[in-house]
This record gives sequence, structure tokens and C-alpha cells, in this order.
Amino acid sequence: MKTPHSDLAIPPGELLAEELEVRGLTQSELAEQMGRPRQVISAIVHGKKAITAETAIQLEGALGIPAHLWIGLEGRYQLALARQAAAVKSA
Repeated sequence: MKTPHSDLAIPPGELLAEELEVRGLTQSELAEQMGRPRQVISAIVHGKKAITAETAIQLEGALGIPAHLWIGLEGRYQLALARQAAAVKSA
């Protein structure tokens, strides 16, 4: 039985960028709060770096958004990318 799923791949970094905007925070300010280089935050925001468990915990501490939500977003994003790649291969 096929399970319906969305092929829409939204990088978690897009949601992070929106959250920063809503809070009036810069990437540099978030990076400082997390003790990470600004380049790491920038790479996440631009979809070039995945959110790891360690980063999710740091985001939770800095923004109050539970780590499991960040991990879930990243997992769904990676799954959507994999499905898109599989669809291209089978086409």
C-alpha cells in the first residue's frame, strides 16, 4: 500500500531564517548565543549544512524550540530530497 507523502523539500534553514527575522535576531547574534561560527548558521540558513543533533540542542537552548522539532524538520527534508532523487532515477 502506498502512503501519501509530500515531495516538497523545504530546508529547515528557511524556517530558521524566518524565526530569526520574527525575533529580530541576526545570524551573528544567534551564532554567538550558540557558541558557533556565524558561517555555520549561514550554511544552515542557505541549505548547505544539515542540522545535526548537537546543533538542534544548541538551537533549543538559544531559541526555545525543542531539539526534536529541528531534527524532525531535517529528517523530513532529507527524506524528501531522497524521494526526489529516486523519482529522477526511475523516470
